Amino acid sequence: NLQESEPENKLDGETASDSESKCEFGGSPPVPTSDDTPEVLNRALSNLSSRWKNWWVRGILTLAMITFFFIIIYLGPMVLMTIVMCVQIKCFHEIITIGYNVYHSYDLPWFRTLSWYFLLCVNYFFYGETVTDYFFTLVQREEPLRILSKYHRFISFALYLTGFCMFVLSLVKKHYRLQFYMFGWTHVTLLIVVTQSHLIIHNLFEGMIWFIVPISCVICNDIMAYMFGFFFGRTPLIKLSPKKTWEGFIGGFFATVLFGLLVS
Repeated sequence: NLQESEPENKLDGETASDSESKCEFGGSPPVPTSDDTPEVLNRALSNLSSRWKNWWVRGILTLAMITFFFIIIYLGPMVLMTIVMCVQIKCFHEIITIGYNVYHSYDLPWFRTLSWYFLLCVNYFFYGETVTDYFFTLVQREEPLRILSKYHRFISFALYLTGFCMFVLSLVKKHYRLQFYMFGWTHVTLLIVVTQSHLIIHNLFEGMIWFIVPISCVICNDIMAYMFGFFFGRTPLIKLSPKKTWEGFIGGFFATVLFGLLVS
């Protein structure tokens, strides 16, 4: 019975006998995991083992996402830039919320308002420079844009100083250290998130290939690492992610190098 209940892929987690022994010695019973697989796929793949069911579900969803990726590329650079900006805002919101919860900064005045204000300032500075560089003729033709372009860095600096003054005015006794923690958290988040998104959009202005090739290499690496790990994976890579294997890591690496040479 134990042999029958043992999963086919030993790297996927603990065996049934492990769970039974934990319950027997007073451990907590295994927590049931939620299945987010669409009901249509569950019915169609009901006769397969869990290992191969996972394989088909991942494969179908991967093809769907790749199709969506090509549709976005077909829609052109402006749609891609809009999506990058939306992803940037969502990532910023997620990281700021993590800091808000980790440091328990519920009583800090203006924290969320200042965070979003600094995001606006940084985006204004970066993308104002980009617009000036790539649309120079249009900027010089329109009087308001020419004035904004001429004093762009001064305006950006003034906006940032205004935010800094607002931060100083929001300081509260007994919360100084926490407020400076959150000030630093906001700026590191801006450095990580906005800089990356700006460079992606800058690459799009240089040509679609500079967006398509790097993103395609990431997609290829993810898929091929899973493929090699599924068929040949035997040696765990890291404890942090027990399903990752050395075989998948090495196979994904060489497949990505070859793919990068071919697709470029």
